[in-house]
Amino acid sequence: MAGTSIVSVANVRLPSSSRLLPSSWCPDKDLVLVVSRLGNEEKLSLWKMQGSKKWEIDIQSDTTKIVDIAWGPDGQTIAVAHDPPRVTIHSIQDGRQERSFYISPPSPMLHLTGIWWFRQKKKESQSPIPDIFVRGDDITGSAYSILKGQPLLDPLQDESQPLTATDLFAFQSTHSKPTPQPSLPTVIASWPTLPSDLASASIASVKLGTQHALEEGLDEVDDSNVNSILTISDDRGHIHCFLDGSYPLGDVSLGKKCSITSLYKLNDAFIAHAQASVPDDGQLTALRPFVIRLPHLKGRILRDVARVSSSARDLVWYIMRVVKEMRTAWFGSASQIGARELGPKWVRALEVRQKDKFGQEEPYAMLDLTCLLTTGRASESLGDYLGSGEQMSERGVQKWETTMVESLIKLRDFAEKRVAPACQRLHMLLQEAQGWSQLPQFALCEFKTADINACLELASRAITIASWLAATTRRELVRFRDFMAWLRYETSRAHSSSDYHNPPRPSHDLLEVNDYLMSGLVVSPIDKWFMGPVPRFSPQDLGVPEPSSGVDGVMSAIKRARSVINSAEGMTWQANVKQKDLSHLDRNLDSLIQELGVRCQKIFSEAANATARSAVVVSGSTSAPLQDANAWHPADSGPAPFIRERTVLDGNQPETFMQHLAIQSPHGGEKSYLCLARMQHSLAAGSSFSVSISVLECCIAQEDADAVVPIELLDAEFFDENVLVLAYRVKDQQGPASIATVGYSELIYNTIELGEDVNGLAREALMLEVLQRLKDGQLGSVHVPVIQSHRLTGCSEGKVTLAVNGRAGRRVSCILDDSGLTMEILDMEGEEEEEEEVEEGATAET
Repeated sequence: MAGTSIVSVANVRLPSSSRLLPSSWCPDKDLVLVVSRLGNEEKLSLWKMQGSKKWEIDIQSDTTKIVDIAWGPDGQTIAVAHDPPRVTIHSIQDGRQERSFYISPPSPMLHLTGIWWFRQKKKESQSPIPDIFVRGDDITGSAYSILKGQPLLDPLQDESQPLTATDLFAFQSTHSKPTPQPSLPTVIASWPTLPSDLASASIASVKLGTQHALEEGLDEVDDSNVNSILTISDDRGHIHCFLDGSYPLGDVSLGKKCSITSLYKLNDAFIAHAQASVPDDGQLTALRPFVIRLPHLKGRILRDVARVSSSARDLVWYIMRVVKEMRTAWFGSASQIGARELGPKWVRALEVRQKDKFGQEEPYAMLDLTCLLTTGRASESLGDYLGSGEQMSERGVQKWETTMVESLIKLRDFAEKRVAPACQRLHMLLQEAQGWSQLPQFALCEFKTADINACLELASRAITIASWLAATTRRELVRFRDFMAWLRYETSRAHSSSDYHNPPRPSHDLLEVNDYLMSGLVVSPIDKWFMGPVPRFSPQDLGVPEPSSGVDGVMSAIKRARSVINSAEGMTWQANVKQKDLSHLDRNLDSLIQELGVRCQKIFSEAANATARSAVVVSGSTSAPLQDANAWHPADSGPAPFIRERTVLDGNQPETFMQHLAIQSPHGGEKSYLCLARMQHSLAAGSSFSVSISVLECCIAQEDADAVVPIELLDAEFFDENVLVLAYRVKDQQGPASIATVGYSELIYNTIELGEDVNGLAREALMLEVLQRLKDGQLGSVHVPVIQSHRLTGCSEGKVTLAVNGRAGRRVSCILDDSGLTMEILDMEGEEEEEEEVEEGATAET
């Protein structure tokens, strides 16, 4: 069986200066992400292992710089951290931006330093009884268990995902321009939410394609991102966490201005290494990590609150868009005229004719219309107006009627079938939060019962106003149709050429037409649903009797109803029923929904910070190493050229982890070294830890010779639990650099004692401590034990950047030269007999 060796797969010529990131390789696919800069604009491109470009996107702002990237646990999304501080989530398929959010609170002095995305380990169900009712995480009797049985609300077009040419015509291209994201209202954009799941909010979704929603439900759903934590660090010592890469969990402060160089997650704890700036010495990193515990991550409380917040946000955004569409249908917009304006426009045209053609100084169209309705005789100006083909053509009247009827039907149906049911569902979710506000286990969420009750009142009032609007619109539709029947009747009479011509029999109701002339043609009662302040009325203002305390109010109402039923007089028709005057009540549905959204957003934003409020930051030192950065290192310390690390959990001992460091010695001196440190940490506060050291002298044995040659170490990365990948160049020799694998797990490590100041020690100071012990003879060094090596095709001068992926089934690496224009991709476990054939392949160019 043939052995394996390092094989060059592709040599990519990049169009502009580029850079690799430590996380450039996709964890589970042979794809590598490259950041390029052309002028002042940065681009993000995805390349296949064979050297072909899959896609490239432009960053929207010229001032934006890509800081770091993280791959989603599902392998289908990429999180990108920008500076100024912003995070965007992109699809791995075409680079399309799926969503974006800003780090709060925004500050021009804040800079992001890193981003990580941690997968939640799934617990396999051990129950032998299948979930035949498909309850999932829904508790029986909860709001979601009730919503699951409700019909889905009619879908709306998703304004956050506008259609593109690719969606409509399937045009494919490797270069994609950034899709302009529509501006969401501030209350919706700042609302804490999980990735949109309209079905959970009982809303149907609109998707392109021929498959129905039921057919899509048969596909297996990838839940790899569920309960995952997206974590972002900044240079102010804050760690920002997001559930499922979207729902903000607040920010945790380490208590000092610093940045995070590495972050790992173990159960509900995060392990963070802080880095601070030291004058004249650059950046120094603490040897002991911070341990940040987030107890609120445990249990289901976090997920339940996040789901309710997300569904409430979807419902409020749904209602806002429905009400906006209703307002546009009635009042119109910048691009279309509303049905509301057609009546006043028709009356104004009549008054203009009365004034210009018939010389009336103060024309009053309503007087002539009322006289025509009551007497059947039209004034000269009105008769001329009704008989003119210009203003009263059949086509014009038909368009008026069609537009008005369609608008009124839309208002009726939207209010009755969309707004009211959506408010009812929102009311149900708020009742769930109201119950949580009474439970001690939800104390961290800081739900305030008074605020939730105020939102419940607004939601109830919105349901009443929506039903009221449906009834009013239904009444308005009847009156308008009678008015149009009368108008057509009078127009037919005006067009008759003989007094003996028999016009069609009138089919209108005289009183209904008169009512519409007085309170519908020019000023409509529907206007109040989109004008005025936020409604503040109570049920008693609508005529509902004020109930007595408790069950007595219900019992008295039942007793009163039975007395009416048992009495024959009570069942008789009451002709003169006095109706309550409600004209003074405000009923602006638009402003009510805006007020409801603002109040709800405030409640759920406070609850979203519960995870950060539960944070317990445990320093690795009793003296807090960030209090004085100069205490991390001796006075004569210098920055190391590079430090690489790898952290793995200890499966044998819970709450412990093993960390490996690769530290290059500072430049200067005759010899250079690579220090490999192995440290075992515990999550327990104040626990001690040991440091084991193995020192490699930067020289390698020549092939087929006993001599060794010194090398210049260019870069290094941990490949897996056994192998370290090095990029090096033989000193004083011309030619390309080389790449090699080194086994670090089989080296001999010597435990060293660092004294009482170990908690305040920096990684850079550890390297100097090792050099001093080498000088004193307390430690020894060995040559670099190369397992395999490969001579690169380029990188003949300058520095290089290395990115690797040592996961099972991948085993690849890529190296970028100092100019950032040439990237070589290598298979670290290629077949030996194929190496020569692959190297002769064509170079991939853009």
